[in-house]
Formats: sequence, C-alpha cells, structure tokens
Amino acid sequence: MIDSILSGLWAGYGLAVPVGAVAVLMINMTARTSFRNGAAAAIGATTADALYAVVAVVGGSAVASALAPISTPLRWAAAVILIGMAVRIALQAMRTRADVSEETQSNDSDMRPFRAFLIFLGLTALNPWPAIYFVALVLGRQSQVSQTPWQACAYVAAIVLASVSWQLVLAGGGAVLGRFLTSHHGRFITAICSSLLIAGLAVSVAVTG
Repeated sequence: MIDSILSGLWAGYGLAVPVGAVAVLMINMTARTSFRNGAAAAIGATTADALYAVVAVVGGSAVASALAPISTPLRWAAAVILIGMAVRIALQAMRTRADVSEETQSNDSDMRPFRAFLIFLGLTALNPWPAIYFVALVLGRQSQVSQTPWQACAYVAAIVLASVSWQLVLAGGGAVLGRFLTSHHGRFITAICSSLLIAGLAVSVAVTG
C-alpha cells in the first residue's frame, strides 16, 4: 500500500510539475481575479488528470492478464515511452522562451469559480498528454505486479493529491510566485524537474521485474 501511495505521488508530480500553457493561463487568471477562481481552476485541471488516471488503472487491470505473456516487452516499451516524454519535456524547456500571449489578457471580470472549473477541466481534458502518460505508466506497473483494488485506489488517490497540491501552489502563488514560474527560468526549472521525475519512473519500470 505504501509503495502504491509513493508511486502515485511520484507519478502525479511528474505530470503536474511542468508549467505549460494551461498552467500559465491559470496563474495569470488567478492574479487578475481571485484565489477562489484559481483554486476552482486547479480542481478542474486535477479532475481531468484524475479521470485519465482512473481510466488507465481500470483499463490496465482489465487487460493485464491478457498481456501477461508479453510483460517484459511491455515493460520496456512503457519505459521507452516515458523516457521519450522526459526527453521531449527537457528539449522543449531548452527551446522555450517566455511568451505570455496577449490573448491571456482576455476579459476575466465576469470569471466565477464554477466557470473557471469548467474551463480548466476542458482545457486539461483536451490534452492527450496525460492519457499517454498514464497508460504507459500504469501498464508498465501492471506488467510488473498486479494490484489489489485497494492498492489501485491508493495509487489514484496519491496521483490526485500530488496534482491538486501542485495546482493549488500555482494558483496560490498568483502574481508573486507566478512571475517566477511563468518566466523562462521558472518554466525551465520546473520542466527539468518533471523530466527527471519521469525518467526516474521509466528506470523504475524498466529494472523492476
């Protein structure tokens, strides 16, 4: 159970930490409106991550037995996908320049928490990145060892906790922390941290058999 919780926290922070376009929008919207709106947006983004994680865990459990004969190739394929993600994040961080579009300065005067929740739920759900990430990670874990329902629940709960805690940090930082996190250096540092977390997950998936 403890291993499932720690693995879930690791996976959740690996996905949530890089400050991408959606995070930049959330930070700027919070700075221009209120923490209530930012917290609602953070919960919306976390809800999308949680849905992807649940689908991946349930789907992984359903197909794990069928994939048992090819568990070793599957484990290595999952590791390769995760390494590819880590490299992609790092390369993007090296190319990225601070670019907060003027479009983010849209009218937020009528923003309300529920609307913020729906907007950021939709923006995050439309991103295919979490789906690919969780499928690769969960199937990699399934090929190593089967999880009990309670362990799977603990794993997903830890992912949600990691995601929401980081999203709330972004929202709570608002204008002060936001200036750093949305800067070139801030986005570079968070991207590199995320790529290292994901690379570590890939190594864990590959060597744990």
